[in-house]
Amino acid sequence: MRLLYSTYEAKARFSEVLRHVREGKTVTISYRGEPVAEIRPLSERATRLEKRLAELERRGALTPAPSHREPMKPGERVPGALERFLADRGE
Repeated sequence: MRLLYSTYEAKARFSEVLRHVREGKTVTISYRGEPVAEIRPLSERATRLEKRLAELERRGALTPAPSHREPMKPGERVPGALERFLADRGE
């Protein structure tokens, strides 16, 4: 269920707006008759994000990260690298 409040009404009835949001409803705020913002429960946002990511994966637009990764290996030590780096910086 979506509810619509003007910015003036939302300001004057903010506690009421939050009560609707806590009940799981989405509240739309309008300015001069045009919708400009929505206030919705956070759990709905997380669910929508998960659904959107799943849809992008299904379409092939997003590739999920592999479940296993090789551990990073330290780079090869190069004798004198720090001295050359500092010399290049003029230190």
